[in-house]
Amino acid sequence: MSTISIIGSGGMAAAIGSLAVKAGHTFEVMSRDAAKARALAEQVGAGATTGTFGAAPAGDIVILAVPYSAVLDVVKQYGEELSGKLLIDITNPIKSDFTGFLTPEGSFGAQEIAKVAPADADIVKAFNTQFSHVSWLPV
Repeated sequence: MSTISIIGSGGMAAAIGSLAVKAGHTFEVMSRDAAKARALAEQVGAGATTGTFGAAPAGDIVILAVPYSAVLDVVKQYGEELSGKLLIDITNPIKSDFTGFLTPEGSFGAQEIAKVAPADADIVKAFNTQFSHVSWLPV
């Protein structure tokens, strides 16, 4: 099975992590808040680990589970540590008042992420149409 790293420690990280370990994958949580990352790894169980925020993710699959307003800065911070990785963008680039998008006219979130990610990273859009409570299955 694969190692999946997730950057973020909120509801979607918990939902996806639970599903990943249930499917037999190794799971790594990375968050600016190390205590939240540890708590999520303990919640997910099955040997889930924590990584250091900003350090190279262990997984070849990296799920970007942070708000869109932070995702571009996060990808820039990780920089070449994301080289060769499959980045899964779960963000929704919507203004907090739902009046429009945060992306430039004619663009979309994954395209903006691709502009700041290493050239050899692959970006996939997924999981952004489900709320965490719909996706989450207790393990």
